[in-house]
Formats: sequence, C-alpha cells, structure tokens
Amino acid sequence: MKTTLDLNDFQNAFDRLRPNNFSYEALGLLFDYLEEMDPDMELDVIALCCKYCEDTLEDIIHSYSIDVEDMDEDDTVEAVRSFLNENTTLVGETVNGFVYAAF
Repeated sequence: MKTTLDLNDFQNAFDRLRPNNFSYEALGLLFDYLEEMDPDMELDVIALCCKYCEDTLEDIIHSYSIDVEDMDEDDTVEAVRSFLNENTTLVGETVNGFVYAAF
C-alpha cells in the first residue's frame, strides 16, 4: 500500500514528529530535492532529521571551523557554499541559512 504526499502532507508530518527541526522554507527545499532524487521514496521523518540539517551561516562557520577571516559578506557566503558543496550535499539555501546533508 502506498500514499502519495504533497508538500503540505510532508510539512504536516514534520510538524507532528519534529516541529522545530526545519523551517517551512527548508521543508519546501527538502521536499523538492527528495522528489527529484527518488519520487517513490518512503517518508521517514526521523531518518531525514538525522541525515539533513538546516543551519545558519554563523553556525556552519563555527561548527566546521571554516576560515572566513578578512572576508566580506559575499565571500563568506561563497566560502560556506563551497565548503558544503565539497563536503556534503547542499540541498538549498533559505533566507536564514542552508539546508544540507549532515556529515
């Protein structure tokens, strides 16, 4: 038996099980990414929360010790974007940060 979910169903599943894990904007990016990767995948909210993160620019810089000293804002964003692309799977960018596959 299989149920097809739309974005609203996807967001509601996270609201029920992990309400503060992702912003709605991040869930939209994650939903689109997962749909593109495997439209027939089974939804496992807990597994997705273990595999994917939404973090702010500052938190990523701090968590992964990215050297951004003497960089302006645009270069800092590009340095974090490059780091995530090289070391993880960058799903997308939100107004407040990035959505990426966790290490």
